Amino acid sequence: MEVLSSRILLRPTEPARSHAFYGDVLGLAVYREFGPPEHRGVVYFLGNGLLEVSGHAEQPPAGLGLWLQVRDVAREHERLADAGVTITRPPRTEPWGLVEMWIEDPDGVRIAVVEVPDDHPLRRDQR
Repeated sequence: MEVLSSRILLRPTEPARSHAFYGDVLGLAVYREFGPPEHRGVVYFLGNGLLEVSGHAEQPPAGLGLWLQVRDVAREHERLADAGVTITRPPRTEPWGLVEMWIEDPDGVRIAVVEVPDDHPLRRDQR
């Protein structure tokens, strides 16, 4: 199989609420929008990946999780807490050396917000 492109598909229970969360609260940039205004689909940039929030589900997605690397988890913790985001675990340094915080989207999708410290082996870009 030669994969040319990929994205995560998320079918929210309340699309407008999820668009507000991913677009306004998290501040993800929009890659593209499609469909009629009453059933708008949006594809958001996720660093080097894409997240499509479209359609409608009767029940929240089960087993889906997102991993989002940011430059400063502490700053995002403060910003997201002020915005009323559900923070299920505040930032802490894990035994494997990453600083992780866990939040949830409006449907309860678990999202790891991760900072890779400057001295961590995953860090290739020394900016």
